[in-house]
Amino acid sequence: MAVKIRLKRMGAKKNPFYRVVVADTRSPRDGRVIDEIGYYDPVKQPAVVVINEEKALDWLKKGAQLTETARALLRKAGVLQKFQQK
Repeated sequence: MAVKIRLKRMGAKKNPFYRVVVADTRSPRDGRVIDEIGYYDPVKQPAVVVINEEKALDWLKKGAQLTETARALLRKAGVLQKFQQK
């Protein structure tokens, strides 16, 4: 089973809110997820990024792949630096 760390869109129309989730690559964007590891709110100024570092590092160690957007958010939160140091 291939696993990806990606975004799940929530919120109202024209008011997006995203959850950073771990999901099977075959499941739809807003479908079933394995685990939620944080959230991202681009509407607030400045944008809010909250990531549970423990869960994120654990899934990266298990081999979960990142989407481009998720990679940027994890880099912004400082999680990728900790993963690359180990």
